Amino acid sequence: MNLTARMRRKPDEPGIVGKLFFYLFLIIGALVSVFPFYWMFVVATNDKNAAFHIPPLLIPGGEFFNNFARVLERTDFFRSMFNSLVVATSVTASVVFLCTLAGFAFAKYEFPMKKTLFVFVIATMLVPAQLGVLPQYVIMAKLHWIDSYKALIVPAMVNAFGIFWMRQYISSAVHSELLEAGRIDGGGHFRIFWNIAIPVVTPAMATLGILNFMNVWNDFFWPLVVLKNRENYTIQLALQQLFTNKDGIDFGMIMSATFTATLPLLIVFLLFSRWVIAGLTSGAIKS
Repeated sequence: MNLTARMRRKPDEPGIVGKLFFYLFLIIGALVSVFPFYWMFVVATNDKNAAFHIPPLLIPGGEFFNNFARVLERTDFFRSMFNSLVVATSVTASVVFLCTLAGFAFAKYEFPMKKTLFVFVIATMLVPAQLGVLPQYVIMAKLHWIDSYKALIVPAMVNAFGIFWMRQYISSAVHSELLEAGRIDGGGHFRIFWNIAIPVVTPAMATLGILNFMNVWNDFFWPLVVLKNRENYTIQLALQQLFTNKDGIDFGMIMSATFTATLPLLIVFLLFSRWVIAGLTSGAIKS
């Protein structure tokens, strides 16, 4: 490298070797992250003994549709996916909106016992979810909501983590000067929230949506408690049925179902990830 190039390069700018190691590290990390999903697909496309093959199989086979046909024989797979999609979408939309609204109130409004109420909200995160299963089940039974979507959606419409997450983000991202300008222009509370706050906090909302959708989609315990009819089963309960096989565990069948059940999560993640990037660029405030 000549003297002119050295002078042009910033002191903290990494050299070519540093960039190569950086990108090599990212590539290795990506391969390690993707490999379990790829191996699941490999097992799903081979016979039921592929999981025990030594050395491990690394090339997809041609048995995917045969394996998935056995899934459809044992469970109402697509109905279960539809049930999970309805529940996860409803809960996620509710959590994102209500937690953003509550976080906005805790971050930008003054009202009696504000700090005390926020401490109580945070304190609920310290209580194990299993302790609330019995009283929550009794409430669902009193309301005659057992074995229905309402038992899965209503109790999860808002959560403490979402309120905490949005409150912390709004406190730093939404400037009070913007809110004052909205009030001077005659905007009401909800209009200021909708037109000023939400465009700024879109990245946090998208992140909360991703996390909540994944949690609801992967939830197994609470649906197992409140759902009795197989027609109302979520996808996780449908997958659990595949393990009850008199002839042993058919890993090809199980992996084909698991691979298919994971695709909606990947699609949602990709869609929300693009939304996060768009929110970062369009909602940023330049000082």
